[in-house]
Amino acid sequence: MRRLLCATALSGALLVLGACTADKSADSTATPATVVSATAEPGGSGAPTPAGSSAAGGDAALKGNTKAICDQAARTGGEAADKFAQDLKLLIEAETAQDPAAVTKARAKTSRDVENYASALADMAKLASEPELKKALSAMGKKVSTLKGDIRKLVPSDFVELQDTLAKACGVA
Repeated sequence: MRRLLCATALSGALLVLGACTADKSADSTATPATVVSATAEPGGSGAPTPAGSSAAGGDAALKGNTKAICDQAARTGGEAADKFAQDLKLLIEAETAQDPAAVTKARAKTSRDVENYASALADMAKLASEPELKKALSAMGKKVSTLKGDIRKLVPSDFVELQDTLAKACGVA
């Protein structure tokens, strides 16, 4: 029962994180969304790759475009929140079933999803030209990296604070 309560609290916090900037970026002045490919590039991190980008060259459509980077960060955050909630549920179900193979598989998936989100944040930080935005995205990427693939280490209040910093850098707070 305790695990279920933790999972509910964590997934709720993660969904709020994704919704914070997603709601604010969905106003009528939003620029057209950058298309994201869900497939990983060969030899890449497995993180979603914005359209028009390559693993080596960065994304020309986002480079220096604060609005596009903020929109991408909002979408990526929402997707990560959904994945983390699903991953936590999958992990709890595998542990409850006492299936070591399923636990190993769930942990591997969770680890990949955490690494992909951290990489996406770091990549967006590299593309940002605004110092505040670059700093916010870098801080978020580093914080996600500290999870080391274990979403149970996530402290929702830390991410809410970082999300607020990102919202201010994007001019929506």
